[in-house]
Amino acid sequence: MPERPPPVLTEGTAAFWTGGAEGELRICRCRSCGWWLHPPQPVCRRCRSRDIVPEPTSGRGTVWSFTVNRYPWSADIPPPYVLAEVELEEQAGLRLLTAIVDCPDVWIGIPVTVRFDRAGDAWIPVFAP
Repeated sequence: MPERPPPVLTEGTAAFWTGGAEGELRICRCRSCGWWLHPPQPVCRRCRSRDIVPEPTSGRGTVWSFTVNRYPWSADIPPPYVLAEVELEEQAGLRLLTAIVDCPDVWIGIPVTVRFDRAGDAWIPVFAP
């Protein structure tokens, strides 16, 4: 697949987008109550703490929902490709919008593991069985 367009790195998102350089899927987590927060937020929606830090996850999850895109939305990413919502094993409801790669037959509930595609200074998390 061609290189994906790079995301904009900000103070709040840089840990997520650059963790792949070390093979880590980093998601923000509240140090006060342990709740995982994605997308990153400055305040924990569970306990209202501001002690939020990025932490590595296992990188394992299951496909919660998906669609096969067959329309050429971007010249950089030719169709068909699978867009999915993957629920990470760390916490029920902790979901990530991502691409499923190297998987000719996707279904809801299939176990997947993170991999990373480089895009400029960022590492895009994608998942494969």
